[in-house]
Amino acid sequence: MLPALSIFAIVCYLLASLLLARPLFGGSQSAPATFARPALAIATIAVLAHAGGLLAMHRGALDLHFFAALSLVACVVSALTLLVNLSRPVAALGVIVFPLSAALVWIDSFLAPPTAPISMDWHIKLHATIALLAFSVLAIAAAMAILLAVQERALRHRQLGSWLSALPPLTLTESLLFRLIGAGFMLLTLTLLTGILFITDLLGQNLMKMALSVFAWLVFGALLYGRWKHGWRGRSAVNLTLTGMAVLVLAFFGSKFVLELILHRAVD
Repeated sequence: MLPALSIFAIVCYLLASLLLARPLFGGSQSAPATFARPALAIATIAVLAHAGGLLAMHRGALDLHFFAALSLVACVVSALTLLVNLSRPVAALGVIVFPLSAALVWIDSFLAPPTAPISMDWHIKLHATIALLAFSVLAIAAAMAILLAVQERALRHRQLGSWLSALPPLTLTESLLFRLIGAGFMLLTLTLLTGILFITDLLGQNLMKMALSVFAWLVFGALLYGRWKHGWRGRSAVNLTLTGMAVLVLAFFGSKFVLELILHRAVD
């Protein structure tokens, strides 16, 4: 990523995070929306700078090397966070998402070794794009699960500080969590289907990726079934969401980390 765009994106991400965090920590008596609107506008600029830097650095190609892929996921997750806020007031989600995006932009731009995109056929690009969207949507769901856990813990221990009133209602957080899981589950299903159809070397490294992805799919599927059939919520929903996300992180980035950073082998 171009250094100037990287620094600009990092500054905007961090500024947006600070504005969103201020009502949560009692820094102001103003309504959270007073800070949310300018914060989300600044975050939009950050996402545009982030995306522009990625496009310029890789000339519009899809680079799936470890740090480049993490930066790309951060950009997509931040963009989806902004889209979610168009219909649901969950700007506090940016307090989790935007600082992580800033950190990943910094690592990819200034610490990671330079990489070049690997040539891929269209069907592999399609599979990778769907997988990227699935991972990003479920990553936001995991962030929502963390937010839900914090709210429930505060209510259970009667820690009714000013920061709690700045968060969205618990029912809204929970409802949005399961909507995101439902959307991510459908995208993950498409990821598995396109992987079976398009990936030919399942006896190689992709076998472990597929096995872990299937396990994560079963976890999220069980959570959605439990919600529909038994009304699962609260701690059960949080634990299963974070478990499924942890497995997905291993599936998507575990093998890349080992092969690229430890064994120094290029992977797609």
